[in-house]
Order: sequence, then C-alpha cells, then structure tokens
Amino acid sequence: MPWIRVIDEDEAEGELQQIYQEIAGARGKVANIMKIHSLLPQTMKRHLELYLSILFGRTGLTRPQREMIAVVVSAQNRCAYCLNHHGQALNAYWKDDEKLANFQRDFRSIALGQAERAMLDYSAKLTRDPAGVGERDIQALHEAGFSDEQILSINLIASYFNFVNRVAEGLNVEFSEEEMRGYKY
Repeated sequence: MPWIRVIDEDEAEGELQQIYQEIAGARGKVANIMKIHSLLPQTMKRHLELYLSILFGRTGLTRPQREMIAVVVSAQNRCAYCLNHHGQALNAYWKDDEKLANFQRDFRSIALGQAERAMLDYSAKLTRDPAGVGERDIQALHEAGFSDEQILSINLIASYFNFVNRVAEGLNVEFSEEEMRGYKY
C-alpha cells in the first residue's frame, strides 16, 4: 500500500478523471506509478508526456533497447516495481523467460552485441556513479556506433528511470501480477 493517499480511478473527478482516461487510452490502463501522482494531476500528465516521448518517440533506439535500459537501471536501484514492469515489457519482445531472468540478475550474463553492451554499461555507470561518468564513456558509445541523438536518448532513458525508481521506492508504489498486464507496448 502506498505511503500517501492515492485517488483511484473510480473516485476521480474533473481534471484527474480526464487525465486517467487519457492514460488508459494511450497505455491500455493506468499504472500505479501514474496513480501515485493523483494528488497533483498536472504532474501525472507531464510524467506521462515525458514517458511517452522517451520510451516511444523516434530516437534511433529500438523499443527493446529502451526497455533493456529500464531494466538495467531498475536492477541497479533494486526497484522491484520498475524491474518487474519493464521486465514484462522487454519480454513482450524477447519471449524468453530464462533470458529475461538472467538479464534482470546481471545484464552481463547474457550475450549482447558491442553496441548494447556499451549502452548498458553506460546506463549502469550513470546510475551507480553519475559523477564518475566522463567523456571517455561517451566516446565508448560513439565507438559502438551510437549517434549523438541516440546517446542523448540513452542518457534520458537512464535518467528517467533513476527518477521513477526513486518515486516508486520513496512512496512504496506496489505492483501485482494483474497490475503488470494489459499495457500497450
């Protein structure tokens, strides 16, 4: 149970009700990570806009790559909510429970290409040691074939999930098997 009051969809009125309807239309349903914003509906709306832009916008990264970043950051932060949600999303593409479980435990334990390894190494380092990230880390991404636009996208996705992990962990946003199903990927 969250540690603050949350207005559920069946209790929502006015602006909040409209935002819930928009989210359900765009994503298939309203996730608990969005509901935690219910006392400040405009933050929920802006959060959704940022999420859709970063995870679904055109940036040169594939959807599975974006979900891989989400899982790696969430694993580093031990955020069960995001690790499970975005593990489900990643497995919608992989369709391999064993590969996913190994990846969630340690992304280095599965076979990855040079580009994906560099992308995930950068994301993990940005999560663990943001002050330690330097130009050499960006050069490694360039050497792996990423453009500046793609590097910006990698950074934004990793940064976004560090933010969301802290919202989820800091307010006890919970998940269930039922809550994790039925989203549009």
